Formats: sequence, structure tokens, C-alpha cells
Amino acid sequence: MSNRHTARSVVLQTLFELDSDGLDKSRAEDILVNNAAEFAPNSSLFPFMKQLLDTTLAKQAEIDAIIAKAAPEWPLEKIATTDRNILRLGLSELLYADRDQVPPKVAINEAIELGKEFGGESSGRFINGVLGAVYKEMGEPGKEQKGKAAISDADLRTEEVVGAVVYAEEGGTLFVALVHDVFGHWTLCKGKLHEGETGEDGVLRKIKEEIGLTGTIVSALGENTYVASDPEEGKKKRHGTYYLVKTEFEDLTLKSEGGLDDAQWFKLADIVDLNFYDDILPIITRAVNVLIQHRA
Repeated sequence: MSNRHTARSVVLQTLFELDSDGLDKSRAEDILVNNAAEFAPNSSLFPFMKQLLDTTLAKQAEIDAIIAKAAPEWPLEKIATTDRNILRLGLSELLYADRDQVPPKVAINEAIELGKEFGGESSGRFINGVLGAVYKEMGEPGKEQKGKAAISDADLRTEEVVGAVVYAEEGGTLFVALVHDVFGHWTLCKGKLHEGETGEDGVLRKIKEEIGLTGTIVSALGENTYVASDPEEGKKKRHGTYYLVKTEFEDLTLKSEGGLDDAQWFKLADIVDLNFYDDILPIITRAVNVLIQHRA
């Protein structure tokens, strides 16, 4: 067993104790010191353990929101305490560690091994599913080859989604409404199309649900198809249809669930530097061009 794997197991034990006993986080370092002395005596990796523990606890609210999005069928309190804290530890490394020190696949594999070692019979598979879903949402950083998703695309179930670039004009200035997700990206109001629903009706419904605005469709912006990974259902194709929608410049009301943590209006000229998903950027670019031509 590697020294770092042992160090992670010590951090896991500390997280488990804090969680299962309902202990105050202010006691975390004392518990870590005791566990390190018992399970990894004379280890030179205590600074690594402390940094990993501190990051996991500091980011716990964000991490828990990500778990809720990646495993929607499993409420956080229903996940076994060991698995829950392995996910927290694994996501802490996957999302916040220095990737030169801890590549994403190392973070995932280490968490899976902890699940096999300390969890139940299905813990490894469950942890792999959740972390794998998050990794794909991140755009698979560090992955050198891109052909894997195309292996059996024709056999994947296709899910229809709709999305919109929402804009308004205020004082002669164009603004775009964007939502921010728990994975750190600004993105569009977007969601599944209901059975029997038209794309136009579906996208207006999603805008109302996610940011509380009523709008009018100006034009279609295009389509895309991509492969997504669900921790319960596995891989599936998503076919997205996107629209340009005009609304009034009103306060945004962000819905309280679904993996979103912010919604803001941005001046059209300011959105170029935002962090978008690769599949959304062409839609944004197309919308900007349409709006600029319309103003010209």
C-alpha cells in the first residue's frame, strides 16, 4: 500500500468520525493527529493529510451539492457514511487538488480503492459511477484521447434537451442571463424535454423554472449531440436544441435545486471571458453574432 493511500485512509477515518458522531469541525485537527499517530505513525505525509482534510471540510457544502447532482437518486443522508465521506474526499482531490500532483484519474482510482477497502460490496461501483459522472461533466481534463465516446454511440439511448440564450435590453445595452453550476461553469438555462412537449414550449418552461422569467423566442440557434454519463443509467446521448429568447430585464430568481448555485445578468461584451462548457460555447458565439447583426 502506498504512503499516500495510507494517508488518504487516515483522512477518511477522520471524516468518518466527524460525520458519524456529529462532531464539531473545530475538533478535526485533533482527531487527525490521533488517527495519524495510530494508523500512520512516523509518517512524513501529515502536511498532505491536513491539507486534504482542510480542503474537504472547507468545500463540503459545494461538494455535497455536486454529489446531489451526480447521484440524484441517492439523497445525501441515504448514502452510507463511509461512501459519503469517500465521495467527499475523492471530489476534493478531483476538483481542488493540483493536477500535476494528483491527476484526475488518480483521484478517482484512489477513491474507488478506498471504497473497496472500507465500504460495502457495491461501494467501489457506486463511487466509480459518481466520480466518473463528475469527471465527464468537467470535460475529462487530462484525457489525451477523445475517441472513446464514439465506441458505441449508435447503441446509446438519446435524451432530448432544450436550452436558450436569454437576453434583454436595458438602457440601450444588451444583457445575457446565465446560470452557474456547481461544477464551476457558466451555462444556459437547459433541461430535459417532456414527453409530447414542443421544443419551443419546453425551453420557455425551463427559463421560467430556472430563473423565473417569461420570454419570447426570437430564433433557433442550432443543435448539438454529446455523450453524458449518469451514475445510475450509465452513458447516454443527449440531443440539444437551442433558442434565442428575449425577456424583460428583471431580477433573476434562481431555483433552489438541480445543481445550480448562481444566476446573473452579464453585459453582452463581458461574456467572452466566462468559463463555458465546450459544447455550449458555439451556441453562445452564434447568439452573440445574431445579436450584434441585429443591432447593426
